[in-house]
Amino acid sequence: MSLADPLDGFTVRPYQEKDFDAVVGLWTARGMVTWYNDPRRDIDLWVASENAEILVGESAGRIIATLCVGHDGHRGYFYYLATDPDLQRRGLGRRMVAEGEHWLKERKVPKVQLFVRPTNEQANGFYEHLGYEINPCKIWQRWLIERGAPPAEGDAKGKLEVTITFMEMTERHASGLHPHPSGQSYALLRAERMPLSFYRYLYDAVGREWVWYERRLLSDEELAAVIHHEAVEVYVLYVDGSPAGFFELDGRKPGIVNLSLFGLMPDFVGRGLGAWLLASALDLAWDKLPQSVTVDTCTLDHPKALPLYQRMGFVPVLRKTKVIEDPRETGVIPPR
Repeated sequence: MSLADPLDGFTVRPYQEKDFDAVVGLWTARGMVTWYNDPRRDIDLWVASENAEILVGESAGRIIATLCVGHDGHRGYFYYLATDPDLQRRGLGRRMVAEGEHWLKERKVPKVQLFVRPTNEQANGFYEHLGYEINPCKIWQRWLIERGAPPAEGDAKGKLEVTITFMEMTERHASGLHPHPSGQSYALLRAERMPLSFYRYLYDAVGREWVWYERRLLSDEELAAVIHHEAVEVYVLYVDGSPAGFFELDGRKPGIVNLSLFGLMPDFVGRGLGAWLLASALDLAWDKLPQSVTVDTCTLDHPKALPLYQRMGFVPVLRKTKVIEDPRETGVIPPR
């Protein structure tokens, strides 16, 4: 008995709102989601434009390719050409480009162009093979947003628009791909009835840059009721004797362990600790034999948070957007 070809019945159609999680998941898997490319904002802009379309390639109900195509009346543009990493060299990219070119030809756009970094040898070779030519023009640019800042377009003064992605893992994934950090003396210890002052110190040190504020709103009694609950565990990572990060496992809901907090202190980011610490947190969570492990992340978090969670096996299940009072403006997060 032969297995069905995953490209059987492959079709290309316009994007629909129900496609959001699958499309962003594909873009994340291909490394296209960065601090300056907020997928919700980009998708909303493309959907609202009369001169643009998001094309999705679908097979057996699964989205395996995308291409954003648009034009300014004279030139056409391609963005977000992405194909399933497991289906490389199957002609998906070529098919999506042909669909994009056809879309532009129907609108009598005479030329299409796109931007590829010189270091992206695979993409440059792909377009050269399709007959694309290098346009000998300089591209001038200036950033109009602060690096790492959440998109502020449409925000009123003192307000932040935050998109929260709720994620779930329903089976244990191997953590062996994330070996222990080398060249550092480290220890991961559970804090039994952690002093509130130490907890607040960790919460501020790890989360200030990413606008963590909810736990700041709790009184000592309210905070103690959470972190000292018998179903809540807080683990602290120490590197060379100093606290370097922490995570919190919340098992108060039957059958679910929620990774309610996770992060590193700024001085320890970029030292190969993040993936290992997350793998350790997931091992401890699955040791409790839950039906699922959950986590949520938002557009205020580190831009690599969402891709890391997805690489470790989490799948987006829900996304919500809300507007909050900027806690840095209200004094909830006081100036240093």
